[in-house]
Amino acid sequence: MASHRKPRTRVLTSPGSRRTAAGLTTAALASVTLLSQSAEAAPRAPKPTIEEVKQKVDGLYHQAEVATQKYNAAKEGAERQRATVNHLLDAAAKRAEKMNESRRELGTFASAQYRTGGMNPTTQLMLAKDPQDFFDRTHLMERLTGRQKQAVTDYQEEQAAAARQRAKATESLDRLQASQASLKESKRSVQDKLAEARQLLSRLTAQEKARLAELERRKEAAAKRRAEELARQQAEKERQQHQNDGGSTGGQTGGGSTGGGSTDGGSYSTKAEKALAFARSQMGKPYVWGATGPNSYDCSGLTQAAWKAAGVDLPRTTWDQVKVGQRIATGDLKPGDLVFFYDDISHVGMYIGDGKMIHAPHPGANVRVESIYYMPIYGSVRPA
Repeated sequence: MASHRKPRTRVLTSPGSRRTAAGLTTAALASVTLLSQSAEAAPRAPKPTIEEVKQKVDGLYHQAEVATQKYNAAKEGAERQRATVNHLLDAAAKRAEKMNESRRELGTFASAQYRTGGMNPTTQLMLAKDPQDFFDRTHLMERLTGRQKQAVTDYQEEQAAAARQRAKATESLDRLQASQASLKESKRSVQDKLAEARQLLSRLTAQEKARLAELERRKEAAAKRRAEELARQQAEKERQQHQNDGGSTGGQTGGGSTGGGSTDGGSYSTKAEKALAFARSQMGKPYVWGATGPNSYDCSGLTQAAWKAAGVDLPRTTWDQVKVGQRIATGDLKPGDLVFFYDDISHVGMYIGDGKMIHAPHPGANVRVESIYYMPIYGSVRPA
């Protein structure tokens, strides 16, 4: 009796079909293996902690300040070099005019000789490539009057002087171009550091920003405690000095002097009060790198402007300001003294007493009062 069951469909009955299936299976397994290996070879980088973000941002701000001081120095150098170039170009123009006057005088002699029908060696001189060789001929020198000889000498001297002046101007222009290139590089470096810091901060969530603010408050609180301790020590030191010398403290002197500076306490206090009054009037104005006022400042721009208001000229950069005046120990600080920070001396603030300073902190912040212990102290100077 015939079976009515439906015959089973044979799958992959041919050798070619079996090979194709085997190939597909192998490819699938290989893909899975490769994906697995890739995942193991390049694990996803963990998200930085808030502490790491803060450290990175603080570091970028510090690097930006270093680049800002380089920018300030390059800008100052470029301005000086530009003034030198202008002076040399003016001098070269004056030399050229004197040379032309000498040339015109020689021309009058040549014209006179032509009109009288006599020989015109001066005309030949004007056309000669090497006037000195031309005048080395004895018979020609005998034909020239004393005035003509002097005119030739004057012309040669002015020609040589003009050539030297042009060479100086060209050399100075080359230095100016180098200064401008350095200025451009420092500007780009500042902008890159600040852009990276902004990018890091923009990625934070609201919760992470709150955590970052809390870390900042802790740092400020620790710095404030150290400032209070310094204020206590200074008050005690002042009390003892009053007891020892009957109320006259005189001028403080710290470490070795690196330049001129007044040791008259009264005179210094008067100047410092003017400088501090100016600095206080700038409170709330924004930090802008490379700025010297009146609407914004960087750190050394603020201290320079403040002391200028007191009649004291300070250099532009922190690296030069630290060399001016008298070195002062931290425990001997008086209002008006300049406090410098970091081993690279890239930041400066003005001491106001009680362990505090006025300074322009960094981009995104305004001129404000802060503990001098907010950053690592390099040293201090009394600038007048």
